[in-house]
Amino acid sequence: MFKRTLTGTVVGALALGLTLTACSSSGSRNSSDAGGTQTVKIMVGGIDKQIYLPFQLAQQLGFYQKYGVNVVLSTESDAVGAEDAMASGQVDMAGAWYIHTIDFAAKGKAVEDIVQLSGAPGEREMCANNSGVHSPADFAGKTLGVTDLGSGTDTLTEFIAAQNKLSTDQYHRIGVGAGATAIAALQNGKAACVMTTQPTVTAIQKRGIGYSAVDLATTDGAKAAVGGLWPSASVLAQTDWVNSHKDAAQKVVTALVATMQWINTHSAADIANALPPAFTSNGAVTKDDYITALTQDKGQFLPDGIMPADGPKNALATEKLVGVKNVDSVDLGKTFTNEFAQAADKTLGITSTSTPAGSDG
Repeated sequence: MFKRTLTGTVVGALALGLTLTACSSSGSRNSSDAGGTQTVKIMVGGIDKQIYLPFQLAQQLGFYQKYGVNVVLSTESDAVGAEDAMASGQVDMAGAWYIHTIDFAAKGKAVEDIVQLSGAPGEREMCANNSGVHSPADFAGKTLGVTDLGSGTDTLTEFIAAQNKLSTDQYHRIGVGAGATAIAALQNGKAACVMTTQPTVTAIQKRGIGYSAVDLATTDGAKAAVGGLWPSASVLAQTDWVNSHKDAAQKVVTALVATMQWINTHSAADIANALPPAFTSNGAVTKDDYITALTQDKGQFLPDGIMPADGPKNALATEKLVGVKNVDSVDLGKTFTNEFAQAADKTLGITSTSTPAGSDG
């Protein structure tokens, strides 16, 4: 789930020689360099997507180095998703959605979320101007584009439809990818709507081919659409790895929480200026578009890195509603921890206003 997020901007980034080191299936466990600094390898589910911007921003700001850890970033591909690369030991951590921890737990694998970056999926249901869709209740009889069948956007589409009493046989879902292919599906009528993220959302709006019918991109939007915060972008790692590398885990979390604070206290333009040019300007959007998009959806990010109360319960409710097997037996308290984020907040002098999720989610 939540795969195939590689877009054209990453290709450009690779060409520019940015820090997107590819991962192999061997020799990628945590290590130290000659100076004793620990190295942690993180694969991100689409490193150039705005929903995952804290990972590269932390690198650009020098925060990984500042807090004593060497982080090697890579981006997932069609061949391997970030969460699967982490679960198989190809990398130490994954930049991926929290809900994967529930999926892994249902399959008997212990994976946990060690810092929560966002309280909303960062997605919007973008619908063609002539679609007649203004809420999930209008999905009946429509063809809806998702990143890929079985992906996170697929699950969310099913979830918001089910909340509006629609079964999956009342509408049709197709995989349309992300970026240019999602835009094309909407433009040529292959799909009435597509669920996608920034900056694709702004590209669709700029071209005048669609509008946002459902906001799952901000915390306020998530509360309205799914009834509460819906934790998504996060750092996932195998529980065994976390338990044996607590110092490295803490340093990564502290760097990312510092980055979240920086995001919270800086403008979208400041953030865009700090990122690699290939992330903010490409064939689909200009840098001004990127800034407009980030201004619109910056509210998804959580400044303190805390897993919020009821967030895990809402994610579990999604899984139940769409029929994921064996989730009733999942112990939510084992799928996340606030230990590292709370320690980071203390180190950074952050006074959190969040209500942390308890052991029952």
